[in-house]
Amino acid sequence: MMVRAKVLPFLFCLVVVAFGTKESDLKQCKHQCKVLQQIEEYQREKCYEICEKLYHGEKQEKEEEEINSYEGKEEGKNNPYVFNEEHFITGIKTEHGRIRVLPKFSERSKLLKGIENYRFAILEANPKTFVVPNHWDADAVLFVAQGRGTLSLVRKGKRNSFNIGRGDVIKVCAGTTAYLINRDDNEKLLIAKLLRPVSTPGQFEHFFGPGGRENPESFYSAFSSEILEAALNTRKDRLQRLFGQPREGVIIRASEEQIRVMSQHEEGGIWPFRGESKGSVNIYKQRPLQSNQYGQFYQVDDSNYKQLEDLDISLNFANITEGGMLGPIYSSRATKIAVVVEGEGYFEMACPHLASESESESGRRQGSKETETRIGPYQKVHSKLRRGMVLVIPAGHPFVAVASTNQNLQIVGFNVNARNNEIVPLAGRNNVMSQLEREALELGFGLPAREVEQIFQSQQEEFFFQGPGGRQSGRAAA
Repeated sequence: MMVRAKVLPFLFCLVVVAFGTKESDLKQCKHQCKVLQQIEEYQREKCYEICEKLYHGEKQEKEEEEINSYEGKEEGKNNPYVFNEEHFITGIKTEHGRIRVLPKFSERSKLLKGIENYRFAILEANPKTFVVPNHWDADAVLFVAQGRGTLSLVRKGKRNSFNIGRGDVIKVCAGTTAYLINRDDNEKLLIAKLLRPVSTPGQFEHFFGPGGRENPESFYSAFSSEILEAALNTRKDRLQRLFGQPREGVIIRASEEQIRVMSQHEEGGIWPFRGESKGSVNIYKQRPLQSNQYGQFYQVDDSNYKQLEDLDISLNFANITEGGMLGPIYSSRATKIAVVVEGEGYFEMACPHLASESESESGRRQGSKETETRIGPYQKVHSKLRRGMVLVIPAGHPFVAVASTNQNLQIVGFNVNARNNEIVPLAGRNNVMSQLEREALELGFGLPAREVEQIFQSQQEEFFFQGPGGRQSGRAAA
């Protein structure tokens, strides 16, 4: 018995010495457990457990070190392309929910001037709540990131109500009176909004409300009593009662009966304003543009949702499976405003502007009058990704997104200037470099064409790939 008792400590030392973090090391460790004849079956099972714990522990530790290396200055003021919780302004807040808005993009950096007329907001509503009727002086595209609701829109003398759920995309035209319920018993309703102001560029009023004395105040109260009496053909005392009621805020609790009545609508609804399209479209129900074991990529644009025709906006959804990566790719015309809706990971982007901006600032401090446009150098913009973070990926900027090895990374992108946009792959099957002539490859890279072709043709997957944390040794081309 004493001999048997000493076997496992010896075995533990053995596997620790021989163990690495590659999957092949895990198989080798288990093989060692299997071939040892002097241990009993229960000890062999214990040996397998030691191998699994060592492998997954080392793997997770390595991944955490990799992701945590992106914490710090790249998520702070020196990275204008990444927005965290602290960058949002809470425009509306009650005990039942809130609406958070990012400041005007160009206030963060002049590098974002191209999207300064767009604003980004997130609505959060607790279960069984009601967002009171209101309108905005902005066109809006909504994405339901979580939960189930019922949205009612009043425009051109007609009211349309329809049930919405996770993955739905909805356009709301400026000036449309809208109200909303969270019809779920337990789950929060989360809606991401991209808004294009129609009055003052980059500025909008996120809530024009008709009812209440305060919190919110009714816009009717701005008019004199004589005007309201004449317009509504109603006595002053009755008007004071109507518009003088105290309110609990923009997002309030609703009764079970009120929720039930307002939820009796078709999923997606029928759009009454044009007649040819539904009120919403679900991005998850579209055919994926790209799909393999490492991820899926879906898109909604004016070809499958006519409401987006006049906005020049599209949406895409990337589900990167655990341990996988998307890219490197770039968009030819569109600037992507993306939000992480689930999971963790990190991203990297090649940016020429930050490097040239810092050089220009240095030149100004030294009194240089140099105005020549330089080619490069590129600065690597990188950051850890987690739920709720917002990224801006400018047109032409190559980028990569990598999922952690223990959960999928899901990102929704609102693409501005989407019409005729092309997503250009820089690696994998059908990457842009594989379309070049051999002479162009030799001249462009300064190496024999055959060597360049071998490198760019070695990856047989497309769009999504196995990420750095999941690659086994020996898989890279020599």
